[in-house]
Amino acid sequence: MSTINRLYAEWQSLQPISQEAQSNIDRKFMLEFNYNSNHIEGNTLTYGQTELLLLFGKVDGDAKMNDLEEMKAHNVGLKMMQEEALSERPMTEYFIKSLHQTIIREDYNVRKEIDGQVVTYTVHAGQYKTRPNSVKTVTGEIFEYASPEETPALMTDLIDWYNSAVEEGKLSALELASLFHYRYIRIHPFEDGNGRIARLLVNFILLRAGYPMIIVRSDDKDKYLSALNRCDVTVGLTPSDGAHAELAQIRPFVEYMESCLERALTIRIKAAKGDEIEEEDDWQKELKVKFAPKLNLPEKTKDGVSRVMAHVFLPLIRRVNDNLKSYYSIFYSVKWTPEVGKYTQFNDIDGNVVDDIYYSSINFTYINSVGNKVECPIFICVEFKQFGYEIAVYTVHYQFRRVPIFCEEYTYTTKDTMGVDSSKGVTNSIGKHITAFLRNASKI
Repeated sequence: MSTINRLYAEWQSLQPISQEAQSNIDRKFMLEFNYNSNHIEGNTLTYGQTELLLLFGKVDGDAKMNDLEEMKAHNVGLKMMQEEALSERPMTEYFIKSLHQTIIREDYNVRKEIDGQVVTYTVHAGQYKTRPNSVKTVTGEIFEYASPEETPALMTDLIDWYNSAVEEGKLSALELASLFHYRYIRIHPFEDGNGRIARLLVNFILLRAGYPMIIVRSDDKDKYLSALNRCDVTVGLTPSDGAHAELAQIRPFVEYMESCLERALTIRIKAAKGDEIEEEDDWQKELKVKFAPKLNLPEKTKDGVSRVMAHVFLPLIRRVNDNLKSYYSIFYSVKWTPEVGKYTQFNDIDGNVVDDIYYSSINFTYINSVGNKVECPIFICVEFKQFGYEIAVYTVHYQFRRVPIFCEEYTYTTKDTMGVDSSKGVTNSIGKHITAFLRNASKI
């Protein structure tokens, strides 16, 4: 604890810190705590998706709806915990149940196989468990938490003990938070969400005592669980013993929590001094946030190009022709080059073949009001790049300058058929352009 005491004293000596530094700390903690605490429990959102969701209210990538709602609810729970910790109200079971109600949101049914039998049960938001929630360890043994019948009395004991311990002041804030966490987890009062509630309540205890809140990192999950399991060996496997464990019995977990608090204090000291609080892997987080849709994309392959041509580009050409052909009779002539359903490689202004660009063109010829033929050439192109391909529609102005009127990018993970909306986009861009062309031609 000597390191904790030294860091805490240094942090306190730097108070008050600038508003900018505090905002940076608050933002970093909010994102990392929500991301890590949920990720430990299996939430699939990336750090980048978490940041987009919580800072900007945006959804990116193929995130699951339940994971999105879970992350938002957890952030509300974090704010709720902070507000309560800074009040003068004692901790109550009502508050813990309300916190659980907030992060779980609503009752839901679970269906899973246990010992070869399919079991269905309901997780109740804001209510203690109504069925045993023991778990099977990796060795096949059953680890028992408190029974539904024991839980109410044990939770009352836990809250009474905590409030009395705060009054007595014999335990440090970290010791109190560590022991509360361990006892709470051995009770496991709810059917789901116990880990997230435990970590929120740890920060309730620290924040109320004037310490910075901590983060249990998801990449530290094995150390976190190992520290708890080592304590179980000392405390014993009886749930009531776990619910009344003593500080001396959980030293491995206290030491783990010390490492988390040291990290939290170190970051805050850096911020207070005006230093960068970015960590070694923060550059990865920033790139994941800014470029999430472009990460881990497959590269172009010969088979991939053939698949896009056969299942995306050529069907698109046929669909565009089908959508426009009822309007062809407006014109003097309409000619596809090559014929509909075929394509050719693109040549530059000097006649050189351009690699990886293929097209099919359609030329509209119209007789204007003075009897002259005027033309409107349209090129529908596909360009293959290293990590994706582009569907574009161009018209050609004087000096053979290509002017884009439609452009969309796709990855090689995109389904092998172009969506109806995208094909409509191509058709509509051409339709709008030839309408403008006819409007201008009629004025001559």
